[in-house]
Amino acid sequence: MSNTKYIFVTGGVTSSLGKGIIAASLAKLLQSSGFSVTIQKLDPYINVDPGTLNPYEHGECFVTNDGAETDLDLGHYERFLNIPTSQANNVTTGRIYQTVINKERKGDYLGKTVQIIPHITNEIKRRIKILGQTGDYDIVITEIGGTVGDIESLPYIETVRQLQWDLGKENAIVIHLTLIPYLAAAKELKTKPTQHSVKELMQSGISPDVLVCRTEHHINDKIRRKLALFCNVRQDAIIESIDADTIYDVPILMQKEGLDKVVLDRLNLSASRTPKLDKWNDFLKKFKNPKNTVEIGLIGKYVELQDAYKSILESIGHAGAQNAIKVNVHSIHSEDISHKNISEILKNLDGLIVAPGFGERGISGKIEAVRFARENNIPFFGICLGMQMAVIEYARNVLDLDKANSTEMDEITPFPVIDLMEDQKEITNKGGTMRLGAWECKIDKDSKAYEAYQSELISERHRHRYEFNNDYLEQLTNEGLRSTGVNPDTGLVEIIEIPTHPWFVGVQYHPEYKSTVLDPHPLFVAFVKASLENKK
Repeated sequence: MSNTKYIFVTGGVTSSLGKGIIAASLAKLLQSSGFSVTIQKLDPYINVDPGTLNPYEHGECFVTNDGAETDLDLGHYERFLNIPTSQANNVTTGRIYQTVINKERKGDYLGKTVQIIPHITNEIKRRIKILGQTGDYDIVITEIGGTVGDIESLPYIETVRQLQWDLGKENAIVIHLTLIPYLAAAKELKTKPTQHSVKELMQSGISPDVLVCRTEHHINDKIRRKLALFCNVRQDAIIESIDADTIYDVPILMQKEGLDKVVLDRLNLSASRTPKLDKWNDFLKKFKNPKNTVEIGLIGKYVELQDAYKSILESIGHAGAQNAIKVNVHSIHSEDISHKNISEILKNLDGLIVAPGFGERGISGKIEAVRFARENNIPFFGICLGMQMAVIEYARNVLDLDKANSTEMDEITPFPVIDLMEDQKEITNKGGTMRLGAWECKIDKDSKAYEAYQSELISERHRHRYEFNNDYLEQLTNEGLRSTGVNPDTGLVEIIEIPTHPWFVGVQYHPEYKSTVLDPHPLFVAFVKASLENKK
């Protein structure tokens, strides 16, 4: 029998309170106390995975080493814990129902009527326990998406009730994240929404063991006593989560509040050491005390929603701290850029990132941004589609292939410098048809990429359908656009550079997925450093 302990994180009152950050912060503290920890996200939407969701709907789609398209919260988990997640760390209602229906079609239920209880809840239980049964983890933290009372979340809440009964209260506890709103007119914090949220949870058969209260103002002992009385939670287990300057302050704040100690007490565990957060505090010190400032333009087509480029923004922050540089990111909509106004829009920037994306909307603006960076010697970093735009721009403006394009944007382009992979051409189903997950790349020693990585062989995560067309490789190379990294098995181009440019690098993969607080991604570190040199 596994000795793994389980912690469930639920949310109440409103969405977007930061369950993922609280879960990741607690996991960081437990990890620093000597426990092996992982975090899992249960998403209540019926999509099989976030892969087909528009970024406006749900923010970015985060990709794991094993090629799972997952919720963006898994990015937080990896950035905080510095360990990779997998397919097992993200479960959606769509995947649960898909599995149960497939089993029913095969006759696995022996003709029984398939119901929410026990069939759906049993499948959820199985998915929750998968990580614990590996024997790799002392503690599994499971974040349940949505808000208590949502129809979509009910099967997950019921499953937690059953698991607490199955495993025992000392092996499975519930942390409920809630909101204590401040009413400016009354000049006081109000506990009633939290009381109702806990009541809703208790009506489902779950009594929270710990209350984490999001608030704009400090919670006094009077409020803690009131919450303890009405919510059936011990006063020492009522944790204040006050608004922080940065998400990276939250583990420190939770340590001061004693969240980890309360959790270990409820799970009947003893830590082998006091949480050691020296490296974390060193990062925060550098993050908050920069010596220089740079202005970086992020050119994308989903810039209205910060979460659409969450991993890129966090990676820039990690790289800035590593260089002791404050990076001011200017999010610029590619649809707003034209040949006429580009100088005005981009004139004060020290570096340019052209972001990933799908489809033809905003493409001309991205190509103009690449051209501006190339012609004005501004450090340029193209990621996935951004790299493809760099190839198209070079083909059009240097090789004079006027109608060069990607077949994603123009199926009948006479110069398909970016084209669909051969084995994808007959596939019409969008979900899961891309090159996904970790692939190796061999880097030329004489390159900016090698300077950054200090390694000839790397592994990076991918999420795309279209590739650099090797039919044009020789022509582009002869005119000064070099391929400096290729996949050793397929020969597909992974990295392009312009050696005569101060810093011009495009990558087919997504380096942002691998940047963490304690291990900033080398390409982002090199790009931010180059942007400072450009400014000077």
